[in-house]
Amino acid sequence: MPETRRALLRRLAVGQAEGRAPSLTGAVIRGGKVAWAGCRRGIDAGSGDRAGVQYRIGSITKTFVAVLVLRLRDEGLLSLDDALGEHLPGSAAPDVTIAQLLSHSSGLSAEARGPWWERTPGSLRPEPGDLFDEDPRRLSAGRRFHYSNPGYALLGSLVERLRGGLNWGDVLRREVLEPLGMNRTSLQPQAPHADGWAVHPWADVLLPEPAQDTGLMGPAGQLWSTAEDLGRWAAFLTRGDDRVLSASTLAEMRTPAVPPESAAWDAGFGLGLQLVRWNGRLLFGHTGSMPGFLASLWIDVAEDVAGIALANCTSGPAISTIAADLASIVADREPRMPEPWRPLAEPLDKDLLALTGPWYWGAHPYVLRLGADRALEISLMSGPGGRSSRFRAEADGTWTGLDGYFAGERLRVVRAEDGSVSHLDVGTFVFTRGPYEPAGPVPGGVDAEGWRGR
Repeated sequence: MPETRRALLRRLAVGQAEGRAPSLTGAVIRGGKVAWAGCRRGIDAGSGDRAGVQYRIGSITKTFVAVLVLRLRDEGLLSLDDALGEHLPGSAAPDVTIAQLLSHSSGLSAEARGPWWERTPGSLRPEPGDLFDEDPRRLSAGRRFHYSNPGYALLGSLVERLRGGLNWGDVLRREVLEPLGMNRTSLQPQAPHADGWAVHPWADVLLPEPAQDTGLMGPAGQLWSTAEDLGRWAAFLTRGDDRVLSASTLAEMRTPAVPPESAAWDAGFGLGLQLVRWNGRLLFGHTGSMPGFLASLWIDVAEDVAGIALANCTSGPAISTIAADLASIVADREPRMPEPWRPLAEPLDKDLLALTGPWYWGAHPYVLRLGADRALEISLMSGPGGRSSRFRAEADGTWTGLDGYFAGERLRVVRAEDGSVSHLDVGTFVFTRGPYEPAGPVPGGVDAEGWRGR
């Protein structure tokens, strides 16, 4: 709608003017496609289409590295609970787990040893041992969130080792960027691209910023990309692509992994993804900064909308707020249309269909529903709450809980000697077809006289 587009352009214009950005590019992704893109320039930001000009995206790079690591996990090459030293011998922090590195809960130092790594060449830190000082740990591992840039450098080295020594950037290109059609995302700038600037805080003058190859620290923030390519990335992070990573694994990545730091509990971190609440909406994505550049990507799964903001300045615009506002403008003015209901695809498992309907945990009434791909959902019949969970079907005939109280627990259909269904066992919770059935397998038994009046 014209009113929405004007509101988006105005938000971008205000951000560029008040933030004193040489250029500010924004985009909104809806339904997996670029729904709107705009740019406000005070100086030339590189010729070409406004959504096709490269900017450095800083720590958004970490979301790409996290996807590479989760691919290794899904292939069975590692477990997230593995200690790093099992796969990367000689590491400065061999006892931290891969999950802790992904979620910034390893306790490792926030920055690399030596001079400001973002503005100096990676040749100053040629080996993994050069990333840390004598004591790489700042906090106890696994206890709290502590952002660590060199922690992601270690993850990049992990990818390289498990991919036979291939550079992590080459692995990224082959396994992620090419399948997703992200041809304008690269380790080094490719024309057309914006130049990075610092803006003087008290005068309207500029200073060029260096664009170093950060070497081993590259997995923490090396990538360059465009609004259009980041739109493809947002669509992938929302929907998944089985050539790269499944939707269920991506949902796992955006599940909070450590307690949030904010007293208001309005921000947290998953596995390589930041989580925030913004104007009542739950968003995930990442922000990024490198000398001369700011970047932000926020995705609202419920509304299937993403906001992207890219600027070529070291400081100034509230880049995170701008990207979140772009997504919110569309979500508020043009709410998402619900997907049309469709029946399940044939062939239908009639034995599984027979399991649906009411079940009882003691006297608590629940209902079991069947979804696509033999997925199950158990929920309190009276509404939200209780021990509700969704379950993924496994090859062995059981189901694994995806969320809620039974996350990670197994659901089993227990049968009697004659083959009929006796009950459901969900992590030792027994669900029967009737409330406290006297003949049912209720733990502790049921009074022989059964239900009675006063």
